[in-house]
Amino acid sequence: MTGPRYTDIVRALPASVPFVGPEVRERETGKAFAARLGANENVFGPSPKAISAMQEAVGDIWKYSDATSHDLRHALAVHHNVDAENIVVGEGIDGLLGYLVRLLIEPGDSVVTSDGAYPTFNYHVAGFGGELHKVPYKDDHEDPAALLTKAKEVGAKLVYLANPDNPMGTWHDGSKIRAALDDLPHGCLLMLDEAYIEFAPDGTAPEIPIDDPRVIRMRTFSKAYGIAGARIAYAMGAPDLIQSFDKIRNHFGVNRVAQAGALAALQDEDWLQQTIHRMAEARDRIAQIAAANGLHSLPSAANFVAVDCGRDGDFARAVLNELIARDLFVRMPGVAPLNRCIRISCGRPQDLDLLESALPQALAAARA
Repeated sequence: MTGPRYTDIVRALPASVPFVGPEVRERETGKAFAARLGANENVFGPSPKAISAMQEAVGDIWKYSDATSHDLRHALAVHHNVDAENIVVGEGIDGLLGYLVRLLIEPGDSVVTSDGAYPTFNYHVAGFGGELHKVPYKDDHEDPAALLTKAKEVGAKLVYLANPDNPMGTWHDGSKIRAALDDLPHGCLLMLDEAYIEFAPDGTAPEIPIDDPRVIRMRTFSKAYGIAGARIAYAMGAPDLIQSFDKIRNHFGVNRVAQAGALAALQDEDWLQQTIHRMAEARDRIAQIAAANGLHSLPSAANFVAVDCGRDGDFARAVLNELIARDLFVRMPGVAPLNRCIRISCGRPQDLDLLESALPQALAAARA
């Protein structure tokens, strides 16, 4: 009796997942978290109009979804002042990253990212046999110049850059990224992850023509729009690149409920602005709580704050584990020196009240 014949790439990969979710932790401990402050979810939730649209769409769930996401793509085109041919909709940025890597990367192809940046991207690159080359962060920021220098050195086909960044929440002015494009090597594509762009200051999004074949931009409805569980996002780029997704994507992967919710969320600007304001208040509160405990927090343009625990990764992990033991779910960066921090997602006032109470206890226990 024999089993399946896995590819050489899959046989060589470790059995792993990019993240351990809060539900896994809850099953391990046998109790629910009092506050989910680790997954960068939007705890304020989606627009009531989006909820209503999704509830209405459930009645037609027996139908397949619109494989072209026509209504949403055209609404996004108006929103961004581009053509619908510049947009593809997918199953979250994670799904779109997988499709992009599949389009471009064959075994042995070089890909450049930052050491400690979004691990799901690396997961896809490894799954298709790409060779990852990493550069360090610079002053807790991704380093565009170093990324592109490394891309030249290794002949990279793809470079990943998040702006604002996860896990640190830092950001670059868009003009800096636009200027860095002049150093992008021939035949290399810049993958610009803008998942948190709605929270960022004006000018963070670089002014790059939508038809520039050197860049693809990805945005999501998971963060500012609050429908992470629906798994829906979109990529914007030159028509030839966007149309290439049709060769390999799951055409019915984005369900009709998600499409209806995203369309309604996009059209509720008032709710979006209210959410952005709430997130800013929560970031300020997290920074205040950190400061009250003698800790430094990094300025953030995302829906989370990286809090420097003041020592090394082992100490930060001890603080994180003590918070988890007190029923607060948080996460931390995976590599030094970023892992001196814990990453705390924005929460409701009652969530941050729990953080305010638990953090001094967790710090005391970790120091002991």
